[in-house]
Amino acid sequence: MNLNDLTDRYVAVWSEPDADRRRAAIRELWADDAVHVLQAPLELREAAAGLGFDQLVLEARGHAELESRVTRAYQEFVAPGTFVFQAAGAAERLREVVKFRWVMVPRDGGDPVGAGLEFLVLGPDGRIVSDYQFIEG
Repeated sequence: MNLNDLTDRYVAVWSEPDADRRRAAIRELWADDAVHVLQAPLELREAAAGLGFDQLVLEARGHAELESRVTRAYQEFVAPGTFVFQAAGAAERLREVVKFRWVMVPRDGGDPVGAGLEFLVLGPDGRIVSDYQFIEG
C-alpha cells in the first residue's frame, strides 16, 4: 500500500465538491462499520468541562454518519471557497496504524489556519476501520 496515495485520497475526500464522488470515496476509504473519532475543538471541551464533563469525544460510525461528518466539514470550510485541506509531511505506518498530519489552508494561498493529526487503523482489506482525529490548531 502506498501511504502517500492513502493520505492524499483521505485528505481529498474532505475537499470533494461532488456529493456522489464524495460518497463513493468514503465507501472506498472506510470499512462499512468504521468509526471516526474526533477530539472536540478546545472551545467545546472547555464548555463541556464547565458542565462537569472531563472529556468530550465526537464520533461518527458507518458510512452514513461518515458521509454526514465529511459533508458538514466540506460545507463549512471548503464550499464557501475559503479553504482546502492538504496532507502535511510524510505519513508513517506501524503495522496496521498510519499516522499523518494535515493542514487547512486558504484556497488562494497563505499560511495554514488549521491543522490536525490523524491516526488510521486499517483492516485486512486496507480500508480504515478506526480513524482518530486530533485538531492541533
